[in-house]
Amino acid sequence: MTVSFNKNVNDTSTLPILYSLRNCPYAMRARLAIFKAKQTVLLRDLVLSNKPEEMIAVSPKATVPVLVLTNGTVIEESLEVMLWALHQTDPADLLQRHNGDQKPCQEEGALAEMLSLINEFDTGFKTCLEAYKCAKRYQEDNIAQCREACQQYINQLEQRLTKHSYIISDKESLADIALMPFIRQFARIERQWYLQSPYPRVRQWLNNYLQSPVFTKVMAKHPLWVDNQQDVLFGGN
Repeated sequence: MTVSFNKNVNDTSTLPILYSLRNCPYAMRARLAIFKAKQTVLLRDLVLSNKPEEMIAVSPKATVPVLVLTNGTVIEESLEVMLWALHQTDPADLLQRHNGDQKPCQEEGALAEMLSLINEFDTGFKTCLEAYKCAKRYQEDNIAQCREACQQYINQLEQRLTKHSYIISDKESLADIALMPFIRQFARIERQWYLQSPYPRVRQWLNNYLQSPVFTKVMAKHPLWVDNQQDVLFGGN
């Protein structure tokens, strides 16, 4: 796969446009899926304090990621962006449509399990994670209780990872790259506690992502689009 970063593109009509915020976990997982699907988009990095008028015009809610397809369709939810990318191409079989010998398997069952787990974390875990982050930021006295609420979800991942190499099976899946950015946030709140926590398999799973060349490329820093109006070619075949 060849990937071009920091490359100006004059003709923006032939590729989708992705509005993204580098460290936003939702935007991060959208970029991961696009990258792993080997799709190519025009990346427009932004900051929350200076959102492009072009993005607000197509997506008034003004949150990232926002993917604008060449036919004018606007996809505003990160999971929908991920599914769009992987339904175009899925070379790593992240939707787990095949078994080990590349024969079709029960896609609907595998995808349903992944989507159910992602929803559980996007709702329950995300709420607990926000409370945990606030408790740390404002030095509140309930930080231990907030951490314990998050641990119910982290322990679930630990148990899954005792059975196989990734969250769903021994193959990487949509669920892994959808949850990873949020587990990364959890690991950074109380770093020393996390490093000594009883979740060695979660730590190894997360480290494998954070130390990977793919993550380095997906997290590359680019000039803000509002500053120069120059698109960055992201992804590729």
